Order: sequence, then C-alpha cells, then structure tokens
Amino acid sequence: MKNLQGLLAFVETVNTGSLTAAAERLDVSPAAVSKNLATLERQLGVRLLNRSTRRLSTTEEGQHFLHRAQTALRLLDEAVADVSQSASTPVGRVRISVGVGFGRQWVLPVLPALTRMYPQLQIDVDLNNTVVNLVAEGCDIGIRGGRLEDSSLIVRRVCDLPVALFASPAYLRLNGSPSTPEQLLQHSCATPRFGHAPPAAWRFKSPDGRSYELTPKPQLTTTDPETLLDLALADVGIVQASLLQALPYLRSGRLKLLMPELHQGVGLEFVLQYPHRLYLAPRVRVVVDALMQHFQESSDLHLSVEDLIKALPSCVVT
Repeated sequence: MKNLQGLLAFVETVNTGSLTAAAERLDVSPAAVSKNLATLERQLGVRLLNRSTRRLSTTEEGQHFLHRAQTALRLLDEAVADVSQSASTPVGRVRISVGVGFGRQWVLPVLPALTRMYPQLQIDVDLNNTVVNLVAEGCDIGIRGGRLEDSSLIVRRVCDLPVALFASPAYLRLNGSPSTPEQLLQHSCATPRFGHAPPAAWRFKSPDGRSYELTPKPQLTTTDPETLLDLALADVGIVQASLLQALPYLRSGRLKLLMPELHQGVGLEFVLQYPHRLYLAPRVRVVVDALMQHFQESSDLHLSVEDLIKALPSCVVT
C-alpha cells in the first residue's frame, strides 16, 4: 500500500462527513482530498464512497475497508511515536475531551505541572458537554459520565457522581422546607431539559423502604445540567444536581441538602476513556497516568452523601 495520502483522505472524509472538513483536518485543499480518494479507489479497483453535491456515503466495500484502514493508521502513528520519542520524554499533542464543569475543577489543575515536566508535550483540552466520538473527533482521551458502548475504547473508572436535592437558605426561609417528597409539588423547581422529553422523575423511598418516583413541575428548565446549581444559588427553588458540584456551596452554607434520608438520586459513573491501542503512545500515557493518580488521591471525588452528612451535619435541612 503506497498511497498513504489516499488512506488518510478516505479515513478523515468518513470521520468528518465531508471533503471540506477532511481537507481542513489534513491541511490540504478539498481538490487534493478528492484527487487522493480517486487515486486510492483506482488502485483498489473498487468505489469506497458515493459522492454527490448533497450527500456523501460509504459503500459496502468502503465500510469493510474503513476499520482496517483506521487500524493501519493507528499502528503507523504508534510506530512513529515509538521511534521519535522515549517514555521519559513524551513529545507531541494530546487532545482531551471533557465536560466543562468537571474539566475546570478536576482536569485543568493537573496539566500545568505536566507541561512543565515535559516541555515538548502540548495538551489541547476540549471543554464541551456534548458527548463526542473520540476516534472520529481525533481525541486521545475522553472523560464523561456514563459508560459508552464502544468496544474500541479502553475504559478506566474515575468515580461515582451521586446526585441530591439542594436549595438556598434564602429560598427555604421564604418558602419553607419540604419534609416529604409530595410537598415538593408545592415548591418551585428547576430541572434539566433534554430535547422535547418531559422532565425526568425524581426517585424516593417510602418509610417502609419501597422505592417510588415523583415528577417535579419545573418553573425553569435548562439544557445544561451544570447550570442547575447557579439557579439554586439565585434562590429560584429546589434542584436535583451533582453532589460533587454542590460541595463548595454546602461547605460555605450557600446551599442546603434536602431530605437525604428519602431521596434516592441515581448518579452517573464517571469514566476516562481512550482508543484501544497495542502500544499506547508515551505522550498519551503520561497524561492518563497523571489524571488517574490525581483522581484517585482526590477524596472529594469519592465522597458519598452519607460521608458528607457525617463530616458536615449542618449542611442538611432539619
């Protein structure tokens, strides 16, 4: 296989969905991408892509070829990494995709020390709450809530993210504190909105231990769950949000924890993921190792609601 440019043009065109986007990724012109694709198809003797002015799609032969082409390029990248750098001096760019809140609080603080330790390492952090396809977007590391079903990814558990109910002391002084889940229906609430789906139910347990659900009637909704605490801090009402995000406000007294003995929040598992590789490039490995060590040593990341109440009983509304 001598047409490396054709191979790159094919994989990037499929990953990005257009010749123009592939050209930007490869830093060449769209005409060059089209020419390299045509040369590759001529060498293989099959059509890999169906192209029109409106639509681009992969042929059946192209689908079969894609996986092996991606594997070949990854192996080539690893071979280059092995001969151009050593494990003690990682070189090159590492791209991390992580949610805005978690990235700002738990990822960015780790990176300055890494770049000082390895001056030839460049780290690109994509702070975005939208789940991305790591391979298609060219990311080396992804950190997200929930386990994604992709067998091509290595998954490392970071922590659980329990959720709980919160409100500001000012709101509770003005409106009273609910003592039963049913009383929540008389309170102002804010919830996340996912497309046109109705608000998700909140889960509780009855005095006899039975689980049941109650759907709040929100006066405010937001497409970004990370902004729910901002609304609670603005005295809007009661929110269900991440305990981890709420910790600073619970400790400062700006938020209160509601009905922890009755609320059964279903939290997410946070995981770190990276594409499966036979030999993980040193530039990626040092970042993965540094992040995982930081996560493991950060006690707040592993704090449960019960642990918090024991350590800070004043955070609970009584």
